[in-house]
Amino acid sequence: MTKRPFTVQAAAALEAVEGAAAVGFGVFTGVETAAGAAVDPASGIGVTVLALAGGLGMLGCARGLLRAAQWSRAPSVLTQLFALPVAWSLWQSDQPAIAIPLGVVAVLALIAVLSPPTTAWLIEDHDEDGDDGDEEPREDAEPAKTGGAPPSTEPRSLGQRLKDRLNEQPTKNTKS
Repeated sequence: MTKRPFTVQAAAALEAVEGAAAVGFGVFTGVETAAGAAVDPASGIGVTVLALAGGLGMLGCARGLLRAAQWSRAPSVLTQLFALPVAWSLWQSDQPAIAIPLGVVAVLALIAVLSPPTTAWLIEDHDEDGDDGDEEPREDAEPAKTGGAPPSTEPRSLGQRLKDRLNEQPTKNTKS
C-alpha cells in the first residue's frame, strides 16, 4: 500500500473541521431551542436536525477520505460547493468573521480533494483491512500487474478497472 498523500490528509482535516463546526452549531441551536430562546421553535428544530445530520455526514466523509473510500470524494466536493455560497451570503450579511474562514476552508478543501495526488490515492486499490495507509509496502507482496485482465476470481474496484482500461489503450505517436 502506498503512503497517504498530504493532500488527502489536508482534505480530510478540513472536511472534519467543517463537520465538527456543523455538529457544534447543531448542538448550540438545539440547546437554545430547548431552552426556549428560539424565535421560531419549529425552525430551530429543523436547523438543529440539519446541522447535526450534515456535520455527521461531513465527519463520515473525512473518515472515508482517510480510508481511501472512493465514494467520499463526491460528497466532500459537494459540501465545499455548498459552503462557498453560504460564505458569500455571510459576507453580504456583514459577518466577515464567519464568512472569511468558511470561504478559505472551502477553497482549500476543494483544492486538496481535487488535486492529482488525492485522485490517484482514491483510485488505487487499497486493502480493506482497516490500515490507515502509513505503513510501507511489504517486500513479499506480489508486484502489481500493469496490463491485461486480472484473474476473474479477484474483484476489481472501479479505479482498478479504469487503470486497466487506460493501459490497454494505444498511445499516440506525436511525430508526424
